[in-house]
Amino acid sequence: MSKPSVHDLDLTPKPGKHYWTNSGREWREEFIYFLMVDRFHDSHHRTADAAPGKVTGFGTPEQLEKTCGGTLKGITNNLDYIEALGCTAIWLSPVFENNNDSYHGYAIQDYTKIDKRFGTTEDLANLVDAAHARSMRVFLDIVLHHSGNNWSYPGDVPYYYYNGIVFPFGKWRFEDKPCPIELRNPDLYSKKGQIRNFDSYPETREGDFLNLKAFRNDDSPEALYVQEVLTKIHCYWIRETDVDGFRLDAVKHMGEKTISQFCSHVREYAYTLGKRNFFLFGELLGPEEMYNRYIGPKTSIKIEDTAIYYGLNSVLDFPLYHVLSNVILGQATPEKLIERYESLRRNAMARGEFGEFLVTFIDNHDQVGQRIKSRFGYRATDEQIVAGIGFLLCALGTPCIYYGTEQGFQGSGEGDSSVRESMFSLEDDRTNTLNISNPIYQRISKLATIRKNSPVLKFGRMYMRESSQDGRIFKLPVTSDCMLAFSRILYDEEMVIVYNSSLQQDDEEYIAVDNQLNPEGSVFRYRYGGEGKIHVLKNEGGNRHFIKIRLGPTQFVILTNQKIRS
Repeated sequence: MSKPSVHDLDLTPKPGKHYWTNSGREWREEFIYFLMVDRFHDSHHRTADAAPGKVTGFGTPEQLEKTCGGTLKGITNNLDYIEALGCTAIWLSPVFENNNDSYHGYAIQDYTKIDKRFGTTEDLANLVDAAHARSMRVFLDIVLHHSGNNWSYPGDVPYYYYNGIVFPFGKWRFEDKPCPIELRNPDLYSKKGQIRNFDSYPETREGDFLNLKAFRNDDSPEALYVQEVLTKIHCYWIRETDVDGFRLDAVKHMGEKTISQFCSHVREYAYTLGKRNFFLFGELLGPEEMYNRYIGPKTSIKIEDTAIYYGLNSVLDFPLYHVLSNVILGQATPEKLIERYESLRRNAMARGEFGEFLVTFIDNHDQVGQRIKSRFGYRATDEQIVAGIGFLLCALGTPCIYYGTEQGFQGSGEGDSSVRESMFSLEDDRTNTLNISNPIYQRISKLATIRKNSPVLKFGRMYMRESSQDGRIFKLPVTSDCMLAFSRILYDEEMVIVYNSSLQQDDEEYIAVDNQLNPEGSVFRYRYGGEGKIHVLKNEGGNRHFIKIRLGPTQFVILTNQKIRS
């Protein structure tokens, strides 16, 4: 039996297929639900225990190190749950055939097949079609830097990066993997051993990611060839399943030009199918100045090729992730969070190469550099979880929620599997945690609906707001127990978001608002978290307009200066 070849992949549009596009919604309007396919739901029909708040996901540490049994059909069968939460897009962990000892999807051995543990190509296409019927987009997590543990070094012992030395190739672990057959060429791999220092260049680009084998990632003919192969493979999956975007794993481990070329070619192919706004966002851990090298237009360095390569649309906002949770929990002062939002505001206003918006999150499956991994819900109360997601939904960026956060998952421990709990029972085939009556779920759903119906929260300018104890001296907060406020403004409407980070104390403060939009005596009305209205006041000099608000511990509210728009 012949082995699959990249030349066997048909990139012509499927006969009679109308490829889906929803050009009426910008990417910053999305609310993304990120799930791990193996952990979200299996193919059984189950019901949830009606827990009143935070719950614990299923699975012992030993069970979570192995495959749990989640499937693509399980996701399709429970799209109503994701849709009712208010999410408009789904980001799936990698679905291609993995090494047998891998459950997470990042150890690919066959790029031409869906992992049979998750389902089939038809199952993925059906999931995408069902999501599209709900006007939801689907993104695939993809891996370009490395393949799975598909071959060994001599003696099948670990080799480690050392001064860029190329080590000998050992042997293939399987007779027929990796696929397509073009990837069974040792010259397409760096063969420089495992990365020791993930912040050292060129080591972090050339080395293997643990035992996963890095492809060539330079300007060699072999590197260019492997990228051509990977580009064609991923275009094939757009053709086959009609997906709407890719999240690129481990972007900092690849060259800027490689990423830009891949993005440009994939985007162009999507256009040939009539798919507009194909969304490409990346995982990029590193200093913020690194983002500019991967987002937006890049010019080819080839003299004979004057094409413009357009790179990633966006990246995951790790700088925000690293500060937001601690401020919400009242465990850090807000200066760095304010600085982060000010940076996002400046870049959104400038509309430069940095990108107008980033994908924001507060919980994550891959907590790099931490020995003890913990979900946000491990330390947070119900109210703090809602406030954390509320910040994402109301502030600049494309908000993303990690599966289980809406149920208050509390995973913690050594290793990534500690924060990758199962949402379905591993002991019986009747129980799951998809509880739509959970107050956390319901309140996040309400916030998502407000955002969906509010142009201000999706498109408005953002300003951090100064506060005052006496209505005279205003300043940005500097203590961990504080009233944290910001505004979104779109034309003549201002929405004010306020959060009391204290776990113990009520707080009453004056919050600055826009002078021109809010004359003295005008009103703000509660949109979320309270009732009634608040009149706008001004100081004696008339140069400062503000509202006076009192919040209980960890209370989160949204106010608007106009009628609630339908």
